[in-house]
Amino acid sequence: MKQWLEKQFQLSSYRTNVKGELLAGITTFVTMAYVLATVPNILGNAGLDKHVILTAMVLMIIITSCAMALYTNRPFVLAPGLGSVGIVASMISNEGIPPEIASGVIFWSGMLFVVISFLGLREAVVRVIPVSLKHAVSAGIGLFIALLGAKSCGLIVALEAKNNLAFGDLTSPTVLVCMIGFVIMLIMKIRNVPGGMIITIVLTTLIGIPFGVTKLPESIFSMPAGLGEQFLKVDFLGALNFAYIPFLIALFVPDFFSTFGTVMGVGAKAGYLDKDGNLPGIDKCFQVDAVATSFGALFGIPSMTTYLESSAGVEAGGKTGLTAVFTSLCFAFALFLAPLALIIPSAATAPVLIFIGVNMLGGMKNINYSDMTEYFPAFLCVTFTIFANNIANGICIALPTYLILKFASGKRKEISPVMYILVAVCLLYFYTLI
Repeated sequence: MKQWLEKQFQLSSYRTNVKGELLAGITTFVTMAYVLATVPNILGNAGLDKHVILTAMVLMIIITSCAMALYTNRPFVLAPGLGSVGIVASMISNEGIPPEIASGVIFWSGMLFVVISFLGLREAVVRVIPVSLKHAVSAGIGLFIALLGAKSCGLIVALEAKNNLAFGDLTSPTVLVCMIGFVIMLIMKIRNVPGGMIITIVLTTLIGIPFGVTKLPESIFSMPAGLGEQFLKVDFLGALNFAYIPFLIALFVPDFFSTFGTVMGVGAKAGYLDKDGNLPGIDKCFQVDAVATSFGALFGIPSMTTYLESSAGVEAGGKTGLTAVFTSLCFAFALFLAPLALIIPSAATAPVLIFIGVNMLGGMKNINYSDMTEYFPAFLCVTFTIFANNIANGICIALPTYLILKFASGKRKEISPVMYILVAVCLLYFYTLI
């Protein structure tokens, strides 16, 4: 076994060992274990069976992370992107789109990623989407995630009489537990406590017991739920309806660019970048990520993407794919602790979702605010994502506006030919809404 590990992961070449990779893998697991609670809760609130979602998600984490480890020998771990989870939850609960079609949209967004990755078109796509709109899409999704968290615990509610959003009952046990948890979350982050998110969820869950918010399980261990309700329930043809293309774009853009940013960022921290600042083997990372998204769709799981929390394992000394394998083993063990994961109430995950969502607004600082053709479409993207309660609407308003402003300012040369195609798609999307 030791010889196989050395041959497969080249431990000595990277100046590491099995013990170091094990500790790094556990560290990565602790920092991203919050997905065990957040993802099933978000999709559960959208009407899906969160027991089945938990099983499917953990299996996807194990399979895709091990594939990344064996194919690239990088310590990158994959899991459903919270932005994509939020989009899918919105499609099902807000737009009334059947889960089968939502899975189909995920699948085709993954196939688009596959084509781009395997045909070496990564650089072309990176250049097509304006930098300002890349940041805006991320920020808009962030606000959407924050709103999902706030609504899930009753902190924010919809007032039908006034036709607006407002604070819920601030004295209700669920809201009180959420607010306590948010204070804990802020303290954890400002103090840079390792694994702060999962610690916040655990502490808030415990605090919820005397409030009657957390219901204790009858057992700690259990067999995983079956996948019969989720596996292969995908409407491939139905998802090709033109009305769903904006959702496909909304899923593809953050998945593609978050993967690019994560592998480059974590790769830099691990010392993988060459003298020109490039990451050797980055195309392999993209290929695994792309295939993982389409594969996960077969199980009803939103876009599988490389997690930034992989950097925690790198900081702990992880240098090879063996780190990701050990993280996968930790998730495999957690699968049999499902009763503990599923007692976690929305009030315990809401603070983490709100923090993650608000934190995603940070990218807006990179927008050129001296150029109206850049900042105005970006803000339209963010605001209409929330105003219209739909991520696709935000994107489809921003792209035509960007095109109009560039034309009006005499900056046609800054527009990629592919942008015209994207704008045409947006206009046709609005036509379907009439």
